[in-house]
Amino acid sequence: MTQNTLSTERGTAYAVRPFEQSRLRVAKLSLQRHEPRRAPPSMRRVMQALPLFLAPLLVLVCSTPAQAQLSQRFGPYELHYSVVNTTFLEPAVAAEYGIARGRRRAILNLSLREHLDDGTTVARPLDINGSSWDLTQQRVYFDFIEVREGPAIYYIGEFKFINREWRFFEADFKPEGSSERFTWEYKYQMYINE
Repeated sequence: MTQNTLSTERGTAYAVRPFEQSRLRVAKLSLQRHEPRRAPPSMRRVMQALPLFLAPLLVLVCSTPAQAQLSQRFGPYELHYSVVNTTFLEPAVAAEYGIARGRRRAILNLSLREHLDDGTTVARPLDINGSSWDLTQQRVYFDFIEVREGPAIYYIGEFKFINREWRFFEADFKPEGSSERFTWEYKYQMYINE
């Protein structure tokens, strides 16, 4: 049997038998002309339905308190709340509202909506007091900033935290037009964004 040599990009020569050389040529041609195989019909149906099953899972995974807004009902009122590290705020937005940004700084964002009889909701201003504390009972009282953007009304309170610390939140509020006061409580573990 005769042997031929082939050169690689590095110049190393290999001894290849003629029949192996033809196999290499065929393999190279098949790679160049490779067209994706179509999945069988049953597999295509599974692949088409996969987004329908993954979407709820993705919503569950992505709806952690750090990234999602939560809410709690108080009669006809729904209090929306979120805790956000200030590093997520754009510098211009933080400056506009006088919020100090930093790795160990966060905000509590509260907003109240009233559910009306016609099925719609409307933002309601609040008379609100609130605080936050850690496991050692070191308490911070919020001086809430009221932010109005179109029909939306937000109440923002700033605080500092330590990485991985549990923070407890409490707010006592009275919606405008209501004679009743409500108390909201929440517990959240803080993390520094690296």
